[in-house]
Amino acid sequence: MSSLLVVSQALFFPVSCNLDRRLLSTKSSDIFRYGHFSKSLRHDDQLVHPEFTPKHVAIIMDGNRRWAKARGLPVQEGHKFITPNLKNICNVSTKLGIQVITAFAFSTENWNRSKEEVDFLMKLYEQLFEEFMRFGGVRVSVIGGRSKLPIKLQKGIELTEEATKDNEGLHLTMALNYGGKYDMLQATKSIASKVKDGLINLEDINNKLFEQELATKCAKPPDLVIRTGGEQRLSNFLLWQLAYSELYFTKTLFPDFGEEAFTEAILSFQQRHRRFGGHTY
Repeated sequence: MSSLLVVSQALFFPVSCNLDRRLLSTKSSDIFRYGHFSKSLRHDDQLVHPEFTPKHVAIIMDGNRRWAKARGLPVQEGHKFITPNLKNICNVSTKLGIQVITAFAFSTENWNRSKEEVDFLMKLYEQLFEEFMRFGGVRVSVIGGRSKLPIKLQKGIELTEEATKDNEGLHLTMALNYGGKYDMLQATKSIASKVKDGLINLEDINNKLFEQELATKCAKPPDLVIRTGGEQRLSNFLLWQLAYSELYFTKTLFPDFGEEAFTEAILSFQQRHRRFGGHTY
């Protein structure tokens, strides 16, 4: 990779991440004296640096249906990987120092799928929340329109959120019956209502106020969004929040998206130079 500096012992680190410039002219035998790699995790011949790890990662879990169809299986067989793969992602994220994972589980458009598939997914998510209620100190929350979800699933979500609210580990946010356009429309309506009622003035409206009306108001915008399955679009996911997120698209279908594939996405993020509309060169 052209954006990686190669040193002896097959160690790699991203030049673009504003590392101590002494490293660029320092002998490889002296690198560890500066402590930059003391908590790094090795992935093949590369190092993942917690200091430069994204704090919030959003994931579009795509490709479950295609994975199943390619094997002559019902689409439900592909969806069965959602829970174990999310657990694996949570475990790896904890090791890497990632604080928030937001997973696109069911969009406002997914209701257009067959009733059989939708019913299967609803029951699958009931089981998912039961499992995550007792999973490794992870805090779980849900964004999206809950009123349209089955009552049993709604109750499962409430129980899981209550049971995990004090967990201090990774925060897993599940986007269920969620759409980015709807999210922004609801935020706009809420602000307009407050202006009408005299609670705020028109001049008070800014980015910070708008973001407080979005479903993700408790989390900072994602640093990185990963889409599996080969498609290269956002599909109405976190449209406001992803304005300056780094995008990572992989052809790997979500059932095959394991620790190695996830770590590759993190390594890709660490090679990028985030300027947020400005420049440093």
